[in-house]
Amino acid sequence: MISYITKSCLDDELTINYICNNKKSNYYYSDDFSIDFYIKAAYEGFVSISFEQDNLFVILPEMQFDYAVLFFDNLHISKKVEKLLRKNDYEFKVHENYEKIIDKINEYHGDSWIVKEYKQTLLNLKNYKGNIDFELLACSIEDKNTKKIIAGEIGYKVGTVYTSLSGFSSKERRFNNYGKLQLVLLAKYLEESGFSFWNLGHPYMKYKFDLGATLYKREDFLNIFREQRDKKI
Repeated sequence: MISYITKSCLDDELTINYICNNKKSNYYYSDDFSIDFYIKAAYEGFVSISFEQDNLFVILPEMQFDYAVLFFDNLHISKKVEKLLRKNDYEFKVHENYEKIIDKINEYHGDSWIVKEYKQTLLNLKNYKGNIDFELLACSIEDKNTKKIIAGEIGYKVGTVYTSLSGFSSKERRFNNYGKLQLVLLAKYLEESGFSFWNLGHPYMKYKFDLGATLYKREDFLNIFREQRDKKI
């Protein structure tokens, strides 16, 4: 059973405390794709995806049980990525061409959830003006010669915390490990820009721990997240 959630729920401290302390539930659902709902959910520590079934399309804010967190002092760079760094045949970019990166993600992932109203919500975030320090971020690696996008991702900042949403990397053999290169370059960019840590989301993928991430339980994650969500870079 997944409970319905509204913006008023997110604005109610007692409801938020209940959700954070409810260790039996992690997903909630809503039909509110407004940027105000999305940003408030992100501010409270939810990571939102979308879901479609029987012609019903909803947003699924998740208060995860566990999180993979990267503190930049723990960043690990493999020998293969070090070799690519020296090769220097790429260009790393952080930009606002959100739609281009989203389209690449959807092209790569046949079951991508960044579609329909969810995609439009992300694009609408460009126009956000409010009290929460929120910003959508997109990054990519391009082949220096062909300008072809090899890898990239989209995510957002709340205060001094960056949270990943989804990403992609080329399946061409000659671009092996460029997805890992993109992660390392993004980590370096975030550190140099003054971010406190990187929320890599679910801790179920090995590459996150190969990168240097640490496993945090919900309560511990929310403690460090709340310390940083109102700070400025």
